[in-house]
Amino acid sequence: MERQIRVKGPDAMKFTNYVITRDATRIDVMKGKYVILCNDKGGVLNDPILLRVAEDEFWFSLSDSDIMFFLQGVNHDKKFNVEIDEIDVAPVQIQGPKSIDLMADLVGEAVRDIPYYGLMEAKVGGRDCIISQTGFTGEKGYEIYLKDATKYADDMWNDVLEKGKKHNLMVIAPAHHRRIAAGILSWGQDLDSETYPSQCNLGYQVPRKKEADYIGKQALEAMRDKMEAGEKPYSNQLVGFRLGGKPIEEYAPDFWLISEDGSTPIGYLTSPWYSPELGTNIAMGYVPYEKKDIGNKFKFHLPEEYCDTPGTPVDGEIVEMPFRPSVNANARELAKDKGRDTAF
Repeated sequence: MERQIRVKGPDAMKFTNYVITRDATRIDVMKGKYVILCNDKGGVLNDPILLRVAEDEFWFSLSDSDIMFFLQGVNHDKKFNVEIDEIDVAPVQIQGPKSIDLMADLVGEAVRDIPYYGLMEAKVGGRDCIISQTGFTGEKGYEIYLKDATKYADDMWNDVLEKGKKHNLMVIAPAHHRRIAAGILSWGQDLDSETYPSQCNLGYQVPRKKEADYIGKQALEAMRDKMEAGEKPYSNQLVGFRLGGKPIEEYAPDFWLISEDGSTPIGYLTSPWYSPELGTNIAMGYVPYEKKDIGNKFKFHLPEEYCDTPGTPVDGEIVEMPFRPSVNANARELAKDKGRDTAF
């Protein structure tokens, strides 16, 4: 369940800029960004969507971890003049090629002009909402952030269902095969507080031109210097795989092991799934840093129900991520296309 942590007050910008790696001063009002928060060692504490809903108000939209307690702890001495609390706002995602037409039916034609990571205020079911063009799929999509959600959830929800009928709206859980195909990470599954940004392909989130201090800055910049000097910065690296076997159609309850020789584990899968668009199993996982190159082949120790031959690992190899172009390219893809290794 997603949670919205609000930072509000005269020092909201200063505080937010201190706890995220990217440059918050470049986020305009009614815009959002995908960001990360790190500890002082450079480990990723979470990777929320950050919404700037007013000059002095930011929302951290996240689904896992107790970031509110971390943020409150950072400000335990009241160094920043802000209020930090969880607010009664709940999001619903509207995703896919028909999402724009459904959203126009819900809130009007102005929604068609929202840019990627843009925000707008609107009413759904007569209730106040913030609309963002964001999502967990890599598809064209939107999120409806309902205010006073404990009071008005039914009003918003019933309006979405009613107007969604003509668009054949389907109510589903997150489409993990789409987020995996887009290379979108799931905190707690693909990364955690012991994972460094570059280790999970989020190195672009560590800016080169941000002069202001932020938590983890010294550790992250030292790590980047080490990598650029050709040194090994950490033990393993997140990569993408295509792999054989029968279609994987469940959320992996464990980290399935990877080997080269069919027996000795050297890595593990974090997010495997069958991609109907690509007609193959795809996955994210970790291998030794020195074995991270595209084309390197491995054996994957899947549960027996997914093996072609029970008890025999399936074959696969490292491939480029994202596994297919995203409809809404994320900041990592955009930076790569422009020859940059960092966002702001």
